[in-house]
Amino acid sequence: MHRMPTSKKDLAGLTLLGRRAKPSKRLEVFPNHTPGRRYTVTLRTKEFTCLCPATGQPDFASIDIRYIPDRWVLESKSLKLYLWSFRDEGVFHEHVINTICDDIVKILDPHWIEVTGCFAARGGIDITVAASHEKKPRRMPRTQPRRAGG
Repeated sequence: MHRMPTSKKDLAGLTLLGRRAKPSKRLEVFPNHTPGRRYTVTLRTKEFTCLCPATGQPDFASIDIRYIPDRWVLESKSLKLYLWSFRDEGVFHEHVINTICDDIVKILDPHWIEVTGCFAARGGIDITVAASHEKKPRRMPRTQPRRAGG
């Protein structure tokens, strides 16, 4: 079965793509045309910044987001603006990576996701934080076994 490339219908719910860029907490998705296939999407930035919650000093990180989509795919410009929104927030590395993972899971509902942040050394110590989530399989309703002769 030949699938049509991206159609105008795929763009219908996207409000940030092709518009002026400013930080936003809004993540957007578009339909996955191959939901029956398990494939991995990797999104990476080396330009993530947030602030140390104690000192207000900037923290710099590279962030990798790897996921196996189900019905939806994460639109990359909305992700860029979402990540940009942390620039002026004071937040611990562990908290921000878990927040990013939770927010993406909420909008995307992927089969599996891992968000890894590799933060530049501060006080001589590099910090890498990885948060993951895996969709639980749906339980099939339990059926009663049939009795012999019944």
